[in-house]
Amino acid sequence: MKLHCMIQDALLLLVLAGCVGVLETSAIDLRTFTGCAVREFTFLAKKPGCKGLRVTTDACWGRCKTWEKPVLEPPYIESYHRICTYNETKMMMVKLPKCAPDVDPFYTYPVAIRCDCDICSTTTTECETA
Repeated sequence: MKLHCMIQDALLLLVLAGCVGVLETSAIDLRTFTGCAVREFTFLAKKPGCKGLRVTTDACWGRCKTWEKPVLEPPYIESYHRICTYNETKMMMVKLPKCAPDVDPFYTYPVAIRCDCDICSTTTTECETA
């Protein structure tokens, strides 16, 4: 699995919050860190008919060990792929500012409680299958 795919899988979890954000700095050396951790993450919560609101939450971030090797029998490859994913979350809600009268101003987003390297579950994550 290519490095950009592993990074993409980890970042897709952050996108579950609904927007692109910026990870804060940490005491962990992110260039060499292998594993899955809860990290502070800021994103812009928005929906049509409301102004955006910057929200800081906790999200999963990391790189998990993964490998592939060729084998002689179909499907001709043995693989072990894990992604950094939510193990436990809680849902939080904020009220977006300046919403149109006919728009629900409340925005719900996940907060990571615990993250682990695990198989990709299509119920919570976009999983790459090729």
